[in-house]
Amino acid sequence: MEAPLTDGTVTIAPLGPGDFAAHLAGQDAELARWLAGGRSTPAQVRTYLERCALWWDRGGPFHNFGIRIGPETVLAGTVDVQVGQSYLAPGQTNLAYGLYPPWRGKGLATRAVLLACRYARGLGCAEAVIRCEPANTRSAAVATRAGFAFGQQRSEPDGTLLDWYLRDLRP
Repeated sequence: MEAPLTDGTVTIAPLGPGDFAAHLAGQDAELARWLAGGRSTPAQVRTYLERCALWWDRGGPFHNFGIRIGPETVLAGTVDVQVGQSYLAPGQTNLAYGLYPPWRGKGLATRAVLLACRYARGLGCAEAVIRCEPANTRSAAVATRAGFAFGQQRSEPDGTLLDWYLRDLRP
């Protein structure tokens, strides 16, 4: 990725080790529940951010972005574009996102998802998928506001039931 993507309010730019303090501080119970499966230790956050930088250097399969706000590009959360996953059909990408508590309820996740769709289209992806647990109504609302339609409900190998929202990325 050559330059950050922005809509003038939200910017998405690669996540990496320099985001350690803000990412660690931004975690709360809700983010840990829906996105990470539990709170991360400082060592786990450091390892994750180092892995993000490695994936950027290697061109994927995970393209982890920081959701950045304002001219100071304050880290407000994350959005991931995941390709080549076993549960995806050819041409599909999975998007995952989360905002830190002070930034929720402002439409920023929707804006970040739209920017992530633009990035995924540039990778050659034809369809974006957002998978979320049925009880995660806030994530489902972001998907709907970003133009995704409910596609199906699937049981994951671990037994977790997920709603799949789909959006065609072709022009």
